[in-house]
Amino acid sequence: MTQRTGTTATTRRFAATAVALLAATLLAGCNDKDASPQAAPPPPDPKQELLTAVPDDEDPAFRFITSDASGDVSGVIDPTNRGMEMKIVGKEKDFTLEMSFRFVESRTWMKVRFKGDRDIQKLMKLPTTWMELDRTKVEGADEMPTYEGTDPGNAEVIIRAATDVQAGEDGTYTGVVDFSTEPELVEAMAGVAPLGDAAEPVPLTAVVGPDGNLTSLTLAIPALGKQKASKYVVEYSDFGTAPEIVAFVGDEAKPAPKAAYDMLNNG
Repeated sequence: MTQRTGTTATTRRFAATAVALLAATLLAGCNDKDASPQAAPPPPDPKQELLTAVPDDEDPAFRFITSDASGDVSGVIDPTNRGMEMKIVGKEKDFTLEMSFRFVESRTWMKVRFKGDRDIQKLMKLPTTWMELDRTKVEGADEMPTYEGTDPGNAEVIIRAATDVQAGEDGTYTGVVDFSTEPELVEAMAGVAPLGDAAEPVPLTAVVGPDGNLTSLTLAIPALGKQKASKYVVEYSDFGTAPEIVAFVGDEAKPAPKAAYDMLNNG
């Protein structure tokens, strides 16, 4: 009588065969992996790293300063509320004029402060509090600033125009900008210097902080015509700790008086 192989034995043999086949497949896969390892990721692109560090709409409120030979402009950008506040300081022989602006969407407020021996503020009948401007009463209102995004220093367009961008230590970067090939950038920077006259590429340095945000960008502008050598500097800081910029409500601001428009239109 022939002894039949039980179901358990058949199952064991099937399992053993399956395990052997699986082991062989896995071994072949391992050998294939060892034989052709994955390609190494491409090295980081310093220029792209800088562009990524420029503030965008996803960032919280932050402070900014732009500096050039004519003076400084400082303020706060609030991407969430599409708001910007900026302060401009102008120094004359007999007085200093501080002008602050707040822009939220299409609305504009202004605050003016004169400092000096003469009480120019009183003579001009200008309040020292915030005033809301009717832009239709301002000559050349289309040239007045508005909220135009998160990069008031034009860092992104400068970086895009840069070449030979290199990364250094501690988040530093260097490069050059050839303004002779960038007419649109020359126009955007017209208030800083006649950069279209630069015979050589202009050196650029930048710093990205540990949080990945651009903290500074500097152009070393050479002497051009009658203008002495200078620097154009953009600084961004206090991401997430700067105050939010929202519209004034109630008595926080008054409608601007006629004297305010006289100053803007006759200045």
